[in-house]
Amino acid sequence: MTQPPIPATGPLTGLKVLDMSRVLAGPSATQILGDLGADVVKVERPGQGDDTRAWGPPFLKDDAGQDTRESAYYLSANRNKRSLTLDFTNPAGKALALQLIGHADVVVENYKTGTLGRYGLGYEDLRDAFPRLIYCSITGFGHTGPYAARAGYDYLVQGMGGFMSLTGEPEGQPLKAGVAIADLMTGTYAAIAILAALRHRDHTGRGQAIDLSLFDTQVAWLSHPGQYYLTSGHLAPRVGNAHPTIVPYQTFATSDGWIILAIGNDEQFARFCHLTGNAAWASDPRYATNQARVGNRDSLVPAIAAVIQGQSSQFWIDALEPLGVPCGPINSIDKVFVDPQVAARGMRVTLPHPQAGGTGAPGAGLPGTVELIGSPMKFSDTPVNYRQAPPTLGQHTDAVLQDWLRLDEEEIRHLRHTGAL
Repeated sequence: MTQPPIPATGPLTGLKVLDMSRVLAGPSATQILGDLGADVVKVERPGQGDDTRAWGPPFLKDDAGQDTRESAYYLSANRNKRSLTLDFTNPAGKALALQLIGHADVVVENYKTGTLGRYGLGYEDLRDAFPRLIYCSITGFGHTGPYAARAGYDYLVQGMGGFMSLTGEPEGQPLKAGVAIADLMTGTYAAIAILAALRHRDHTGRGQAIDLSLFDTQVAWLSHPGQYYLTSGHLAPRVGNAHPTIVPYQTFATSDGWIILAIGNDEQFARFCHLTGNAAWASDPRYATNQARVGNRDSLVPAIAAVIQGQSSQFWIDALEPLGVPCGPINSIDKVFVDPQVAARGMRVTLPHPQAGGTGAPGAGLPGTVELIGSPMKFSDTPVNYRQAPPTLGQHTDAVLQDWLRLDEEEIRHLRHTGAL
């Protein structure tokens, strides 16, 4: 039996978003908008859909324990959306795309610069006909500048944008982050920019284009290490798990694992010193202030390391937390998702999925469901809710055409016959 749709509760309820993006940056932006209540329609190529559907294993398992086409990668960024298949390179498909754009508040796309313009679907093609439209374009390097025509990928941008030069041990090779941070931060900036453009439209009635790039985002995200260079003319050093301007602020080995000690001020340092029986460190001119500790880290850090290694990780966490000295474990992901704080904050959610196996699978949650990472946004009056698992390819084509365009079954059958769907 088909379940009735769950009504949106978020602050963007009633907003219509046509999501013509794929992979991660664009879909992560539109997932944020969907979590906030927007009706997000994911436009996908017939037969293949979003490239990330095939980026596995792992894949969601069906009743027979076989892989579906729903990869974990795809599932991570496509909650609270409906999927519509559409071939806009087909004349009938292009005409249908224009009808859908006419009903949308926001279009999000992340095709290579100029691609949609070849089909009459670029912002310049649409702005006069749809003056209220907010058109967010995400590319590797933006629509201007000498790199505009280049394809952009998260890994390349982490390197080109300076991030990898800061990451890794001082004597080791530069390292990328373990998560696609350029994509995800670009998606976050895209969501913010779209909300700002909506605010502007509320005041003026005018939509606008938003030009976001992975490269710009990565440069912006250099933050204080980038400012370190602009202020001093010197490159911030690569310090591994330590911090260039705070000491002690790094990982330390315990008797049974590792912890992070993140002492951010002199008072915290003094409390740490008293707990460990090394009160003299807090008054020693070499260590009494953070500036002094940074200058003398070569002698202080080994001394702290010797103390920390004498007790277990849990001993230090239990002892330091009541003193207000920041300290914590380095959790593997399985431990993250059983952490009581994760449960209390609703950061692990379960949704029904039409292709999920009826018997469940290890780590996959209840039978017939998919488990997802929750939203970090908590509202007092307009809470995020979870209405739709990441959709199967074309799962909502008919429903969207009926809802947005009021097409009947015969009209939809005709569109299928033309190859538009």
